[in-house]
Amino acid sequence: MVLTPPFEPMLAQAAEYVPGSGVLASGFAAEQKFDGHRTILFTPAGPSGRMLLQSRRGSLIQDRFPELVAAAAQLPDGLVLDGELVVWDTAAGRLSFEALQRRAAARGRTATALAAQTPAFFIAFDVLQIDGTELLALLYAERRRRLEVLFAARPLTTPWTLCPMTTDPDKAREWLEDWTDISDVGIEGIVVKNMSRPYRPGVRDPAWTKIRRRNTTEAIIGAITGTLARPQLLVLGRHDATGRLRHVGRTVPLRPVAARTLAEHLTPAGSGHPWTGVRFSSAWGTRDVLDTTLVQPGLVAEISADTAVDRGGVYRHPVRHVRLRLDASVDDVPRFGEGPAAAAR
Repeated sequence: MVLTPPFEPMLAQAAEYVPGSGVLASGFAAEQKFDGHRTILFTPAGPSGRMLLQSRRGSLIQDRFPELVAAAAQLPDGLVLDGELVVWDTAAGRLSFEALQRRAAARGRTATALAAQTPAFFIAFDVLQIDGTELLALLYAERRRRLEVLFAARPLTTPWTLCPMTTDPDKAREWLEDWTDISDVGIEGIVVKNMSRPYRPGVRDPAWTKIRRRNTTEAIIGAITGTLARPQLLVLGRHDATGRLRHVGRTVPLRPVAARTLAEHLTPAGSGHPWTGVRFSSAWGTRDVLDTTLVQPGLVAEISADTAVDRGGVYRHPVRHVRLRLDASVDDVPRFGEGPAAAAR
């Protein structure tokens, strides 16, 4: 069977533990998890076709990335790769998720202009088809071997990159604990994969486990969803250098015990709340709006957050409420725009 779009990629389950030496020694590997867009790459079966790039949701996006289309001549026909699409911001000298978002929305001349300013790279972590032969039933270890042979034999160069992989638990821990602190590297965690499992399209499989680095920090509670008596989640902020309270994100739904504790201390907002009339999106990058109730912004929440933060200091993923910090004042909270490493305790 020849693989064609739309194709549903295999998905990883999320976890928060660092794998011990026994996990990797028992037939697991760890790959670096880059902060980009999951993408499936298809090369044509013959010289008359063209390379296709498919997003995780099934959209074809190759027209947004003309430099990748131009570099497709390096790739053999009948190839399907699973990987991560990332973008390098030449002005900032770092990988940029925000620039990737702009690239994903651009077409035509705008796409060509942005390709020069923020070039894209494809980081391959799996090979699903070679020479028109589908490889889904092969075990990860064999698919990885063939992927490495592909990169060595061509040899493939920029913008095609082989995702780093290790079976060394110390190296995996270093990637997770140290490399995620380096913002220009663009690593947000690791993916631990069972080397003795096939590729299962469209399945969120425990054979793959995604582990993001998380930091503990503080934020100010500026609003909630639900009621003061039964808050459901928190909308969080931090003061910028001028003292203005800026929105930085929201929590996942609160646990019942945490909700009851917060309800004892929340007070309704008085006149002049800095967020009066402000609408908050339910998730980063969406237009869905939360139904919020403003509260007096005097309480501090300790939160657990991953390292996916945009340049403005807004968390792209919902954070987790750890506890209410009644011992801390709003002046103890990191300023808006401080990176995750600077804000971590």
